[in-house]
Amino acid sequence: MPKINFVKIIKADRKKVFEIATNFKDFQKTLPKFYPSIRVRSMRDDIAIVEEHVMLAGRELVMMTKHVTNPPELHEVFVIGGDAKGSHIVERYEIIPEGTKITVNADLKLHGKLKLAAFFGKSKIKNDYAKIMDEFAKIAERE
Repeated sequence: MPKINFVKIIKADRKKVFEIATNFKDFQKTLPKFYPSIRVRSMRDDIAIVEEHVMLAGRELVMMTKHVTNPPELHEVFVIGGDAKGSHIVERYEIIPEGTKITVNADLKLHGKLKLAAFFGKSKIKNDYAKIMDEFAKIAERE
C-alpha cells in the first residue's frame, strides 16, 4: 500500500500552524473540497474519534479515525474503520527559522477497488494530501 512522505515549510508560528492543522471540527468549512463531511463522535483530552469523508485522488474515502495530539509537536491519525482501516498518519511540527516544518509520514491501507486505484494513483494521493497541507499553509500565513 502507498507510503507517503513529504515535508512542508510554512511561514508561520508552530503553535498557530498546529492549531489550524488539527482543528478537524472545522475542516468541512475550511477545506470543503477535501472534507465534504466531518462528525466528531467523541473528544477527551488530546484524543478524538472522528467520522470523516475525505476526497483523495478523485475518490471519497469514508473513515472512522482516532486523532491523538501532543500539542504543538505531534498529530497522529489512526484509521480504525472504513475504506482505509489500518492506515496510520504521523505529522510532526518543528520550529525552524523560516517558521514551521511539517513532516508527514503516512502508511495508507486501502481496501477493495481503492487498493487498485492506490496502486496506479499513488502520486495523485500524495499530491492531494500535499494540497491539503498547502491550504493549511495559506490559512496560517494570512492570519
